[in-house]
Amino acid sequence: MKIGFVGLGVMGGPMARHLVEAGHEVRGFNRSPDKARGWAEATGGTFAATIAEAAQGTELLILCVGNDDDVRGVVGEALKSVPDGAVLVDHTTTSATVAREMAKAAEARGCAFLDAPVSGGQAGAENGRLVTMIGGEAGAVATARPALETYCAAIRHLGPSGAGQLTKMANQIAIAGAVQGMAEALHFALAAGLDTDGVFEAISKGSAQSWQMDNRWKTAAKGEFEFGFAVDWMRKDLGLVLDEARRNGARLAQTALVDQFYAEVQAMGGNRWDTSSLAARLNPESLPSSRK
Repeated sequence: MKIGFVGLGVMGGPMARHLVEAGHEVRGFNRSPDKARGWAEATGGTFAATIAEAAQGTELLILCVGNDDDVRGVVGEALKSVPDGAVLVDHTTTSATVAREMAKAAEARGCAFLDAPVSGGQAGAENGRLVTMIGGEAGAVATARPALETYCAAIRHLGPSGAGQLTKMANQIAIAGAVQGMAEALHFALAAGLDTDGVFEAISKGSAQSWQMDNRWKTAAKGEFEFGFAVDWMRKDLGLVLDEARRNGARLAQTALVDQFYAEVQAMGGNRWDTSSLAARLNPESLPSSRK
């Protein structure tokens, strides 16, 4: 397929690389031109100097950018250049509102728009093991699926426009609770003077097991928080969740509380720490001296 890819950061760069390796013709754009040139040189993809250049002649235009306004800007530019019938796939985590707006704008232009946020973090992008949850038309999903399969281990079509973003919000709610539970369990184990490795070996084999525990318990116990999805990004996502909950009436007391805990981590200087750094606010003594 002829594919344009906008946003070649820690997630988008590896995802676009998988497309090239699978034999697709990929033109990559990034707002930092040097990053896009570096990506093209490293992967064999093609450098695009503008969004319009990335969009021209493409069957599929994929976005992995920052927030609602970024998506509006990229889609607005792209729709001036993509051919009729093109499918736009947005992997950014945004509001469901902007997803529906972009779907209407694409439809008016004779194109299709899919909101397709992903889960799995940087490691999932690097290893081609992401999960994507999609809102939009089934025909557009079928068109995009062969490309998405190059970097997604699971692809789920959840319903009409916005359904993908709403599902990603449910994902972030569940993660927030799991990380806080792990952080408190680790804090309790340390306060009780227990061997944290031993505690992990015991409780991770039972009903307390989770991805967060398996992958972040031991590093959090060492005060190491350099493993992917940053606190700033999580707070952006939880802000979207809480805004949506105010609209639909969902009661998310725990999520709102964890969001404030992440604000405390930011105040500690942990903006770019990974999400397991909830443990840092409970166990600041475990942080390396350079972080205190």
